[in-house]
Amino acid sequence: MPEAYIVAAARTAGGRRKGRISGWHPADLAAVILDALIARTGADPALVEDVIMGCVGQVGEQSTNIARGAVLASRLPESVPGVSIDRQCGSSQQALHFAAATVMSGQMDVVIAAGVECMTRVPMTLSSEFLAKAGYGEAKSPRQQARYPDIVFSQFTGAEMVAQKHGFSKDALDAFGFQSQQKAIAATQAGLFAREIVPIEVTLPDGSRDTHAIDEGIRFDVTLEGVRSVKLIQDGGRLSAATASQICDGASGVMVVNERGLKALGIAPLARIHTMTVSGGDPVIMLEEPLFATDKALKRSGLRIDEIDLYEVNEAFASIPMAWLKHVGADPDRLNVNGGAIALGHPLGASGTKLMTTLVHALHQRGKRYGLQTMCEGGGLANVTIIERL
Repeated sequence: MPEAYIVAAARTAGGRRKGRISGWHPADLAAVILDALIARTGADPALVEDVIMGCVGQVGEQSTNIARGAVLASRLPESVPGVSIDRQCGSSQQALHFAAATVMSGQMDVVIAAGVECMTRVPMTLSSEFLAKAGYGEAKSPRQQARYPDIVFSQFTGAEMVAQKHGFSKDALDAFGFQSQQKAIAATQAGLFAREIVPIEVTLPDGSRDTHAIDEGIRFDVTLEGVRSVKLIQDGGRLSAATASQICDGASGVMVVNERGLKALGIAPLARIHTMTVSGGDPVIMLEEPLFATDKALKRSGLRIDEIDLYEVNEAFASIPMAWLKHVGADPDRLNVNGGAIALGHPLGASGTKLMTTLVHALHQRGKRYGLQTMCEGGGLANVTIIERL
């Protein structure tokens, strides 16, 4: 079977809610990434055979197939199709899996996997709570209610359940959140994100123009005392906004090809897709599934966790990567080495290929071989991707 290779990986710098890139329409923001992937590979845009794009809030400006909208806003010709998928926070990681499977099957040779989420312009609750209050019904069906009576599926409740189950104190969670900020600060100051970030032009409140190339969520003046002082998300809980991912505007993407695609592009690959796994588990605790999905992925890959050089485990909440480390027995020094979503933001549907972009570049910067990416997803789902740097 043909292999699947990543030949380019790029992302925007994250934007805070109502921040520097909130003026960008999601389709235009995603188009910037599509254009950057073409520019970085020198590819003929007509060689791209599909764009698979993750997006969670497929409503409003992100509705009507945002992938196709992004294609039409980009340099890609009208002949390039696009499809939008939703596997919650793992949407663009699943887009990568679909892209890889497609080129491995030989049905296509060059596919872009991408993601976009402008959480300022399309708030997280717009497609659910807002429409429910407007009388358009709720996602939880009568049959689901019968199976899970009087249970509200909530990521916030799930994150607290994980923290309690694995015995993490508020102090330990706060320390993790502080470390995420410190890592992101160090990576930014060392210029480690420079090659992965696509600078974009923004208009400031005073009407002046500027270039956005630094993740806006990083707290460069962070202190542990400041993290500890942030109000808890739930009364009696252990997690706060300082130990949870930030609402974020952003886009990201990777170009995936097989051997024929490599020849057509005349380019060397950055990484090979080694293993792809997705699994489902308890939808109530919801966010714990990356632990068990990683067990499955490692078994399938034939690799031990100590053979994996770097890990990107999405910091939806501090309790998730902490529980993952504890369960898998992984080396904490290899985890989210440039910081995670607590500092850098979590643009939902864009986070999968965002983390993959950071992982690919970090492997090259450090001269390491294997990387693993996973994230928790609504509904008790998790994707795992293992790559090999080339």
